[in-house]
Amino acid sequence: MRKLNVLLVVIGIAQIVLSLLYLLAPMQFLALMGSSTPEPDLAYPLGMLAARFLAYGLGMFYIARAREKQLFWINNMILIQIIDLAVGMFYTATGTVALSSSALPMFDAALFIVLLTLWRPQAAPALQS
Repeated sequence: MRKLNVLLVVIGIAQIVLSLLYLLAPMQFLALMGSSTPEPDLAYPLGMLAARFLAYGLGMFYIARAREKQLFWINNMILIQIIDLAVGMFYTATGTVALSSSALPMFDAALFIVLLTLWRPQAAPALQS
């Protein structure tokens, strides 16, 4: 199941890169993505969001080492990607975000959903007593 390990590491790297961008240069990163830049005080909650990206990104490396025992966390990443894709589709469909800004993140989310779902380990059968 080497391909799942590679995928988990790639997702981990993506999460860490996002965390560093939101932590170290949030306004510049938002502008680069084509988003409007919020008031400077929003850098604080973006920094808190960055902490979660960083923790989950680092966690992906841990999960890759023992993926059979980490089905809960793999399923959580699938849920995160489903929500990311749904939010992207909603804001793109309503015209709030341009497709040029949302296409790559939505593609990544869809790809991660499909691959994680196909490649995740099967749950161990429950022991009956």
